[in-house]
Amino acid sequence: MLRNVMLVLAAAPGLGGLLTAQQYNPNPAPGAQGSRNIRVVSHLPLSALGPYNVSDIEMEQELSRPYVYVDRTKGLAGFDIVSIKDPTRPHVIYSWRIENPELHRGNGSLAPTYVKHKGRYYFLNGFQFQAGGPDVDLGAIVWDVTGLPDTSKVKEIRRIVVPEHPGGFHETFSYKHSDGRALVIAQTVSPEAYIYDMEKVVTGDLNPVIGKAVNPNSAKPGPGSAWHDFYAGYDPATKQDKLYAAGGGGAFVYDITNPAEPRVIASITGVAGQPDAHTFTPTPDGRYAITMPLPTYQYGVARVFDLKPALDGQVKTVSRPIGAWTPSWQGAVHNFEVRWPYVFVSGQSDAFQVFNIMDPTNPYTVGFYVTRPGPYLHGSGIAGFAEQRAGGRSNSMYEGAWGIDVRNADGLIVISDYDSGFWALKMEGFDGWTGHRWGMPNISSVQDWDNGPEGAPTPRKVSLR
Repeated sequence: MLRNVMLVLAAAPGLGGLLTAQQYNPNPAPGAQGSRNIRVVSHLPLSALGPYNVSDIEMEQELSRPYVYVDRTKGLAGFDIVSIKDPTRPHVIYSWRIENPELHRGNGSLAPTYVKHKGRYYFLNGFQFQAGGPDVDLGAIVWDVTGLPDTSKVKEIRRIVVPEHPGGFHETFSYKHSDGRALVIAQTVSPEAYIYDMEKVVTGDLNPVIGKAVNPNSAKPGPGSAWHDFYAGYDPATKQDKLYAAGGGGAFVYDITNPAEPRVIASITGVAGQPDAHTFTPTPDGRYAITMPLPTYQYGVARVFDLKPALDGQVKTVSRPIGAWTPSWQGAVHNFEVRWPYVFVSGQSDAFQVFNIMDPTNPYTVGFYVTRPGPYLHGSGIAGFAEQRAGGRSNSMYEGAWGIDVRNADGLIVISDYDSGFWALKMEGFDGWTGHRWGMPNISSVQDWDNGPEGAPTPRKVSLR
């Protein structure tokens, strides 16, 4: 089946990241760092505490709240809040670091997300710490950030611990459910994804978990049964809330209309070159999805799948992609933000990329910008905190553009680069996004916290008991 992926690649004239007028080069000549349709709005190095410690990123979507949360990884675990009130002059207005950072082991801060609930704004940040140091059972910390830009009003309100699954949260995703609840889905170091009700979280309820999505591959012992990335979205056609979960054994679509009883309704398994899934991001209508293998090995390609045969019950599982994309053969991309027909990519060593998926069988690159010029195998890799502080480095393809977010209101793109910090970019002709412009549901990773998902029924009152 991997041969079929190769055939798709070979048959697609625009594939492989080749542009008609410019070719992507990870180590570009001066003045050739990006395609002509990508403009740098600003760059903030974030290097005051040393390089090689920036991980994921989350941007608030309301123009009246110009705040971006940038996570700091390794021994400097914490986050910075960057103000983009003037996007050309970003600046850090608030920083937080874990207590006694030198004692902690592991990846640190990796999973930022935010929620608006009952008129207040909450920042939830996931952490992953390893045995041998403190906070091994810490999953996330929640702050009330309603008072920004007055940073004196930023208040920690809760620490979420998961002693039953030491190792914390690698990934979180916030979702406005069709029943009106604000939810956060979190990856635990286990086959279980926890679904948190933010009402219960912020009110101090001792049992804020209202559901668990269990990996169907859970019979397999060890990390091979665990989850990785998530996406949740409403399907107006079927009136279902759906969770797209990637991890050990493949990628799975759950019906979470009743969050207490998630059930698998489609899957992608048995894929050549992708026994496990790292990323699973659908199009606004939920028909197509883009995946990356887990781990994101060098030379791995992004695969495009048609979920319809599985969702319609025609097949038990989907195992063959209908298309594939890669900006180059040497690297491996990381995270996706889909704004049909564009897919915005943080590509690690493959930099920032944009490809068009209007024809899912023939995706093609439309823009790029190299946020970290240099060779593919570069930087500190999995070096520990002490090694980084001592200046030690080891080869890795996982550095570079780590996280990405897109603001639907004006099309601003933000990148967190493991080496070079924060970037704000714009793509020519992309000044905002709604699905209506493209004949699609107005569904993306962006949540309408006030009104709920498009096409959903009027939210009903849900008992917290």
